[in-house]
Amino acid sequence: MSVAICITVCSLGMLGLLWADLQESAGGRWASKPLASAAFVALAWSAGALDSSYGTTVLAALVLCWIGDVLLIPSSTGPAFLAGLISFLLGHVLLAVAFVLLGVSWPVVGAAAAVLVIPAALILRWLLPNLGGPMKLAVPTYILVITCMVALAVGAGLSSGRWLVPLGATCFFLSDIAVARERFVTSSWNNRAWGLPLYYGATMMLALSV
Repeated sequence: MSVAICITVCSLGMLGLLWADLQESAGGRWASKPLASAAFVALAWSAGALDSSYGTTVLAALVLCWIGDVLLIPSSTGPAFLAGLISFLLGHVLLAVAFVLLGVSWPVVGAAAAVLVIPAALILRWLLPNLGGPMKLAVPTYILVITCMVALAVGAGLSSGRWLVPLGATCFFLSDIAVARERFVTSSWNNRAWGLPLYYGATMMLALSV
């Protein structure tokens, strides 16, 4: 499958998912979300992910994102959501490993982490009153991991010149704010209206970075 076809399928799948969410169609979600997410996995494959250790690791991370997407289709915060959260967390760990394999500027990573810790702490403070049970541990751990992933992405982007890496990672971070607001604060289609384009844009950029 060509890169252009993968991007087209992913974009159309995302639009279908937005429509399904607007219509509150469970069937539409199950039809569109797995397809859209499979397309960004296929995009990484088509872009040559298997040609390098960096690309292979990013591909594995995107497969975990696909699994997480499927697990997060139900609109609850039960066991499936926790499993999806863990799948995404592991995906971020693999992305962080991929960026190290690509090569990072550690002073830049440190500077980026020092900046990112502020919004990460504010987001955690915002969410904590709404967290209960295993989410009290899972969500802070997730925030820590994705913050580290973005810092490493910035360091890798500067070192390698692949600016899709920090741009994709940053969009991923921002899209997860929409997910957090939807699941723990206020459920609204508006969360998906800006969160889904950021998420699929992020995954496609990371796929193309291989």
